[in-house]
Amino acid sequence: MRTARSRTTPSRTTRTARAGRRAVVGGGAVALTVALALPVVLPGTASAHRDARPGTATGVVADPVELSADGARIGLSPLGAYATGVFDESAAEIVAYHARSERLFSVNAQAGEVTVLDVARPSSPRKLFALQTTGVRAADGSTIPAGAVANSVAVRPDGLVVVAVEAPDKVSDGWLAVFDAAGDGGALGAWRVGALPDMVTVTPDGRAAVVANEGEPADDFSVDPEGTVSVVDLPRRFTGRHAGAVSQRAVRTATFHAFEGARLPDGVRVFGPDVAGPDGSLAHRVSRNLEPEYVTVSKDSRTAYVALQEANAVAEIDLRRARTTDLWSLGSKDHSAGGQGIDPSDKDGGAAVRELPVRGLYMPDGLASYTSRGRTYLVTANEGDAREWGGYAEPARVKDLGDDGLAPVCEDSPAAGLLGDADLGRLNVSTASGLSADGSCYSELYAMGGRSFSIWTTDGDLVFDSGDTFERVTAEALGDAFNTNHTETKLDGRSDDKGPEPESVAVGEVAGRTYAFVGLERASGVVVFDVTTPQRSQFVTYVSNRDYSVSVEDAIDDGADPATALGTAGDLGPEGLTFVPASDSPTHRPLLAVASEVSGTTTLFQVDRLTGGR
Repeated sequence: MRTARSRTTPSRTTRTARAGRRAVVGGGAVALTVALALPVVLPGTASAHRDARPGTATGVVADPVELSADGARIGLSPLGAYATGVFDESAAEIVAYHARSERLFSVNAQAGEVTVLDVARPSSPRKLFALQTTGVRAADGSTIPAGAVANSVAVRPDGLVVVAVEAPDKVSDGWLAVFDAAGDGGALGAWRVGALPDMVTVTPDGRAAVVANEGEPADDFSVDPEGTVSVVDLPRRFTGRHAGAVSQRAVRTATFHAFEGARLPDGVRVFGPDVAGPDGSLAHRVSRNLEPEYVTVSKDSRTAYVALQEANAVAEIDLRRARTTDLWSLGSKDHSAGGQGIDPSDKDGGAAVRELPVRGLYMPDGLASYTSRGRTYLVTANEGDAREWGGYAEPARVKDLGDDGLAPVCEDSPAAGLLGDADLGRLNVSTASGLSADGSCYSELYAMGGRSFSIWTTDGDLVFDSGDTFERVTAEALGDAFNTNHTETKLDGRSDDKGPEPESVAVGEVAGRTYAFVGLERASGVVVFDVTTPQRSQFVTYVSNRDYSVSVEDAIDDGADPATALGTAGDLGPEGLTFVPASDSPTHRPLLAVASEVSGTTTLFQVDRLTGGR
């Protein structure tokens, strides 16, 4: 196993290019200001902030990309990384931190386990052992079998670790396994939960674990289980002596049955073939179609908010009653509005972000929440995702509409004259949305994902959207690697899909201000916004611990050893982020932990307070 080349101090110089613009979301409903002053990072001699503990940094590329707003209050410095040496197999997905033991827990889906890292020295994370879920006996009498997949992990401050585990066939019910963070890896038990438990979090008061059971269809689309949310009451104390506290009675399930048929709110997307559940029943079509992706919990631990990505919706769960109490559509954004442009083509010669007559479905993956002036806000990473199972495929290129049984673009559509490859022709859009009233043609085009992050009230009102900032920032910072993929370095390679693809978001407080950290799955790296005042959120910095001169997939195709190619590439495909406040940090400074699924790396960044910030 190899890691990226070591260094003790990054080097960089900057020059500043100023760019200001006003972004107006969706037909003028909300006016947003996005002002950027962007320095381009070049090799140089200025030293960066060092790890507070002595040692040599491992897993940090020689020249991390950094681009910051003028007067930024904080910066990010990569300190060190743990590398699995596994390429593009989800060997590092979700990450959680336990302060008392100074351990990171990183989900290795490829191995079906959770890697436990000692991060007392963040510059050199060290693997201790792995949490194994295979063979764990659950409270319902079942045993987690070989082939089960660990999907997510969360840690309670007292050291209770919960791991969401998917059944080998993914359409059967999964498990929530429990461990001791300070222990030696032995499981303390498990509960049975719903189908494909994809994400788990622990409520702020520590009394419950909340599990998003995604309920994806079988790969051949032969079976489609219901999406649900499990609420698991956790014991107040939990060590090896209390393993008997695992009881299946602690599990309650929130369903979407109350929103079936005509009770489904307008705009919530339920579409595609109607496929029976595992029991052969065609009841509850809405519930089988909805796929809970991510969960965040309010500060008072009473309410959970769940992202339903493909449905482009959010659900509200009353945790005391384990009941779904609300469901709403996130709607769409107007990419023809100022500041909301996209680069829609991989055949337009490079970075060409512009306003076009296309709408974007937000379709968030990652979801977080925070409070500002006593009000709770939701933060979404608007990745986008299509349904593609068996013979059903939702997306199609705009230029292919009108072929193979698909309806064409309406002749009077503003997009009708932009169907060439350099304009909208290459863009993948949804075939399930945008048809005219009579179904004869597409009156509107809907791309998947917003290429942005957004802030919402818990009533579903849009407060802020970052517009086209991500694409404009990465165009400035990455140059010939703009809209690259994570597996290879290729200019414009993802422009026709979802651009930089914001995957996940974490929120943390530094020196009295609140920041959103957004991971870009395809472009790689983390974008930081100051969200202290939600309506006036501002770009702060973009940092990527990736060497874009290394195209790993191409190197492997040319015969290189995957571990060798990965050893110099850095972080590819950030999937999970967790913020560590200074009070819990081994360096006594805030940290950001990032798990990258393509490179199989788990990396620690230090959040530096900068002098001279506004």
